[in-house]
Amino acid sequence: MSETRVLTAHVPTHLAEKVDAMAARLERSRGWVVKQALAAWVDLEEERHRMTLEALADVDAGRLIDHQAIVAWADSLETDTPLPLPAA
Repeated sequence: MSETRVLTAHVPTHLAEKVDAMAARLERSRGWVVKQALAAWVDLEEERHRMTLEALADVDAGRLIDHQAIVAWADSLETDTPLPLPAA
């Protein structure tokens, strides 16, 4: 079994009640629900950070698409002759 630490957080009552209801519905402990939610959030934030670094590397490398080209493309999607997707 891996090491654990206790984290304490004050959460709004309505959120705590939702966690309690979810735990009861899933027949799991409140701690299990919170651990699952926290793990999912951390994974999401790590992915967001990775994608941000990737986007910044694209900017640094000059792999950009002009804003006006994107706007023109998006506007054309509602017409009978949509423009091709702009490329970097």
